[in-house]
Amino acid sequence: MKRYSRVSATMAGVAAKVAGERVFGVKIEREKHAASLLAALGNLKGPLMKVGQILATIPEALPPEYAEALQNLQSNAPPMGWPFVKRRMKAELGSDWESKFKTFGRDAAAAASLGQVHKATLHDGREVACKLQYPDMDSAIAADLSQLKLMFSLYESYDQSIQTTNIHHELKDRLYEELDYQLESRHCGLYNYMLRDEPHVFVPEVIPELSTKRLLTATWLDGQKILDFKTAPAKTRNEIALNMFRAWYVPLYYYGVIHGDPHMGNYSVRQDLSINLLDFGCVRVFPCEFVGGVIDLYRALQNDDRDLAVHAFQTWGFDNLNKDQIDTLLIWAGFLYEPLLDNRTRVIGKTEAGVYGRETARKVHQRLRELGGVTPPREFVFMDRAALGLGSVFIHLQAEINWHRIFEDMIEGFDRKELENRQKAALGKFNLFKG
Repeated sequence: MKRYSRVSATMAGVAAKVAGERVFGVKIEREKHAASLLAALGNLKGPLMKVGQILATIPEALPPEYAEALQNLQSNAPPMGWPFVKRRMKAELGSDWESKFKTFGRDAAAAASLGQVHKATLHDGREVACKLQYPDMDSAIAADLSQLKLMFSLYESYDQSIQTTNIHHELKDRLYEELDYQLESRHCGLYNYMLRDEPHVFVPEVIPELSTKRLLTATWLDGQKILDFKTAPAKTRNEIALNMFRAWYVPLYYYGVIHGDPHMGNYSVRQDLSINLLDFGCVRVFPCEFVGGVIDLYRALQNDDRDLAVHAFQTWGFDNLNKDQIDTLLIWAGFLYEPLLDNRTRVIGKTEAGVYGRETARKVHQRLRELGGVTPPREFVFMDRAALGLGSVFIHLQAEINWHRIFEDMIEGFDRKELENRQKAALGKFNLFKG
């Protein structure tokens, strides 16, 4: 109750000031309101924290003042204690749950927005990670999404550069999916399948008999944090970056699937510099036409083909764009694709005000506001998040690679029909078709 009263009070205060600006011409101080919002959301478990982190990495989703504030949002709330763990484990695996493990760590090995992880050992000696969901997350998501909808409506009342309806719908669908650990277990199987021929990417294996809708048990993968390698030799950093690139983009361009949460805690580096890819709650399956549009836009920028660029935007669902809106979207596209178009060994980019792409996003946001705004397709929410999240990782590593060459190698011979067949086979194997 205290949690939601804090957030609601902050929203109500912002709403009153927005009304004051519109009716009485009182100027809103966005930086102060963004700070108030951050204070209301700080130190919270639950979906609002996750939503804040996601929005901070989608520069066109929010005015830059709010994105900057949300960039600092972190989950500092302590994990749930042992009495909670015992109750939840009993509810998921029965009263004899402890007998199913040789050892079970009482202290959480990691705590996140929707659940916490405990390290355990099975009787056959395998080490496993047990991810246990916090209680009543369905209700928390419903309440938090209503607050998010209010937040978006407030932004749009004085800044219509971005229409947020599709963003809200996409976040809603993905958050509810993240609560279904049985779905995540199928996602995990899908990733094991898609990356089966990648020798430098590892995915956990789910233990079905010890998993439920709210408990996910999978093999434990040892690895170091990626930031531990910031001062490693250049060859080491480059190899890690190449393995990361393939971990994310082989599934996208070969199967139309992307891991939508490139959070620092969702991968680790093994001793041989291979990558452990973790946490498959946020996985997005794209229509094959959408993936084709990604490549079409790349070729359009490469060959200065405006008609092909417009076709790509239309394929994605941008409707009725005028010339100025197209020019503005091409600024953002040029930023995202620029490292892939530059045929030389180089770093992928640099941070601006501490965030990859921030200044370009400011420019695009301002232009769109002047032009009356656009409605981003739902797929953009996690496509942009992945691109910017990975870009930030590569910048941390200061990896120097010919990104153009590895991208060209990846998309060589791309065929939409072949992609469609591969995707259909993979999704059918793990019962992941929608509708």
